[in-house]
Amino acid sequence: MRILLLVTAFNGLSQRAWCALREAGHDVGVQLATSASDMIDGVRAADPDLILCPFLKDRVPAEVWRHWRTVIIHPGPAGDRGPSSLDWAIAERAHVWGVTALQAVEEMDAGPIWATRTFGMPATPPRKSSLYNGPVADAAMDCVFEVVAKAADPDFTPIPAEDAPIEAPGARPRPLMTQDDRAFDWSDPTERILRKIRAADGAPGVRTEIAGLPVFVYDAAPGLARHPRPGALLSRRQGAVLIGTGDGALWVGHLRTEKIKLPATTLLGKRLKDVPQSPLPIGVEPETPNAYRQVRYRRTGKVGWLAFDFYNGAMAAGHCRRLLAGLRHAAAQDTEVLVLRGGTDAFSNGIHLNVIEAAPDPAGSAWANIRAINEVCREIITCTRQVVISAYAGSAGAGGVMLGLGADIVAAREGIVLNPYYEMGLYGSELHTFTLPRRVGEEQAQRLIDDKLPVSAGHAAVLGLVDEVGPRHPEAYTQWLTDLAERASDPRTARRRRQAKARRLAAEHLPLEVFEARELAEMSRDMFGDRSGFAAARHDFVTKAKATSTPDRLRFATPGTVTRIAPKEQRPAVRPAVPLSA
Repeated sequence: MRILLLVTAFNGLSQRAWCALREAGHDVGVQLATSASDMIDGVRAADPDLILCPFLKDRVPAEVWRHWRTVIIHPGPAGDRGPSSLDWAIAERAHVWGVTALQAVEEMDAGPIWATRTFGMPATPPRKSSLYNGPVADAAMDCVFEVVAKAADPDFTPIPAEDAPIEAPGARPRPLMTQDDRAFDWSDPTERILRKIRAADGAPGVRTEIAGLPVFVYDAAPGLARHPRPGALLSRRQGAVLIGTGDGALWVGHLRTEKIKLPATTLLGKRLKDVPQSPLPIGVEPETPNAYRQVRYRRTGKVGWLAFDFYNGAMAAGHCRRLLAGLRHAAAQDTEVLVLRGGTDAFSNGIHLNVIEAAPDPAGSAWANIRAINEVCREIITCTRQVVISAYAGSAGAGGVMLGLGADIVAAREGIVLNPYYEMGLYGSELHTFTLPRRVGEEQAQRLIDDKLPVSAGHAAVLGLVDEVGPRHPEAYTQWLTDLAERASDPRTARRRRQAKARRLAAEHLPLEVFEARELAEMSRDMFGDRSGFAAARHDFVTKAKATSTPDRLRFATPGTVTRIAPKEQRPAVRPAVPLSA
């Protein structure tokens, strides 16, 4: 089937749908909703059999939905309508939520229903972005494939919205959630404030005041404090600040004053002069999960686990230094295996463009950032004391994909998407010219870099970009990953793998420093000379400037051409690990 994705942005869900539909044998193109006229012209030129809108904030022009079947994937259950569905679901403690596939009509979210799915909401308030990338995205994908199957049935008729059963109590039309709806006072209970902030995480944040500065807050986590003064800055750690509430405290990791979201300590700056640092030594498990830390190490028997979780997967120089310290601590232990696991929302997306954009010297900040992340990549590649497993529990992009490729085993969670290429006017580094060709071959490596297209976890396994793909559910993936690490920790097997890796590294004709020097030479021209428009591209990214056109690479291939990828049932469920230098 010829399917057009009409989307506001080619985001994680849109990319996941694009990958999955292509792998199922469909011809898939993308049209960005840049303007009504562009949408009409793009659809008319594509002339698809079906239009799907997995992420669309804009109204579909009548010229489109009247002439082409257009189905919107709405992040709310049957009966829910409005632009703030997830915000209300989190804020109002919904126990059940869902996703609905409905046909576009004149009135938004009011069309007949093609498919619905529901899921249980967690008791602890989730970040809106985590809810969207997890249960919502999974339910949306189920709806997408049900819609495609029904679209192939000439006898199918969608159910009128008024006849659909209400499966989620409380689902109803609701307005855009305003800042007045989101407002809280720091004297409120911790749970209420946490729920308010998490219901707005990602966008738009919640407007409040910290240290006399009007800000929008994001990235909150429970903290501990004795007899706190509500609104007072109590301590700081790893870019976050601890703020007193009515009955405890909250860690706040990110703030925004205007358009750029930054780590809280970066934005508050001199206002933190008298706020004490609250460090946690590497490798010392906190007594409570309320002890905020971005990098954690623990060991279970012969396996060391180094977990890192950076907001939105962005890694500034400070994040890189913390992760490097954690890696060196883990590598010094007497374990057989070291598992490097990123967050469920994102493994890594490379250097921190927001911090670079806000720096007094953006070029110098970018240079320091790329040098710092390269140190992490080198530590992974050259580790021969343990078998290293890179565990992509969340999606990754650009240098964040490349960061994990130096491991002995690369394991990905089903349903994540990898973007193994560089944009933003950057050549890229992270030692990718060493690791990427050794995984997929020179020709395929160049194709990935040049094509600039997303790759599903399953297709990445076919290419050799990753070695093994585990189950989608986070808890099932954790157990699967534990079993994988335990198998790799057999002393004899681990020793043979480490020795083979050491021999391969020793036999390399060029040292790693040469690969890095070549990459940095190119990066210096991008960062300091701005030869490919890094400054403008970075600014547009961090300020979320709307795209003005659809990239040609996302449009349909030659009319009638179907790009078929190996179907899921033909892929190995568990691939044997591919050595780095194989």
